[in-house]
Amino acid sequence: MRRHLARLLTVLAVLAAAFATPGMASGKAQAADEWNPPAHLVQPLNEVWNHVESTYGNLYGFRNYGWDQVMANRGSVNYCVRWESDAPVSAALRDRIHAALKKQFGKWMTAMTENGKGHNAWPYTNVPVNIVGWAVKNRSTLQWTDNSVDIYTGILDSGGAPQCAPDCGRFFHQDGNYSKCPGGAARHYDQSLWLTKGFGGGAGGDWGQRMGQEYFTGALNQENIHIYLHEVGHTFGLDDFYDWSPTGQCCFLMKAGSATQITEFDTWMLRDFWRHLKSRYGL
Repeated sequence: MRRHLARLLTVLAVLAAAFATPGMASGKAQAADEWNPPAHLVQPLNEVWNHVESTYGNLYGFRNYGWDQVMANRGSVNYCVRWESDAPVSAALRDRIHAALKKQFGKWMTAMTENGKGHNAWPYTNVPVNIVGWAVKNRSTLQWTDNSVDIYTGILDSGGAPQCAPDCGRFFHQDGNYSKCPGGAARHYDQSLWLTKGFGGGAGGDWGQRMGQEYFTGALNQENIHIYLHEVGHTFGLDDFYDWSPTGQCCFLMKAGSATQITEFDTWMLRDFWRHLKSRYGL
């Protein structure tokens, strides 16, 4: 009898410890279902995801979202700047563009953190942005002589716009094979910041973001470069909202023209996209 009682007390003690200690026993279930949006966003978030599932042709099979790029690099992202303009670029302007790019991209990554840790098993609290190359038609456009970034001249796409070497681009080598990249894998680029003289509006996707050269350089001192921010949202899979609005949501960044910064709803849409993709990384 004593032996049975001792066994029973041992089992009870183990169970009590498991329930009292965070991360034990139930920790796995909590990590898998860490989803706690504000109550007023539950319905519109569900509407958005239902719309995404019904309209994206290869939602779960596509493997080059911004998520995939950051995870492949183990917590960073590499950029190439495509300067489709004849406006000269000084070293000072280059550095300001780099600083703005890092700051603005970081705003989306900050949206994936909460209380000092990654939200819902997102493994990074900081995602460094490395600018590894500049592409121009003419070398004389770039008024610096240091070798801080690789410079590509005369490599044009089918439309005649300068681009960094395709051999170094993830868009062209989603298998991660950069063996033909002159600088090797460390100098590959995941995305392009494509700045085009006279370009109106913006475009974005897994390849990067495109907008007017004048717009971006004119916004370097702004807290939010909202066209760029909107287009990065697309890089991470977020949709446009040209013809509908989720219940109760009038104004948010991904609804073009209705907000100029990442809102609470944008933040939770981003987190929801991650929630539905994180299993591909074993998280």
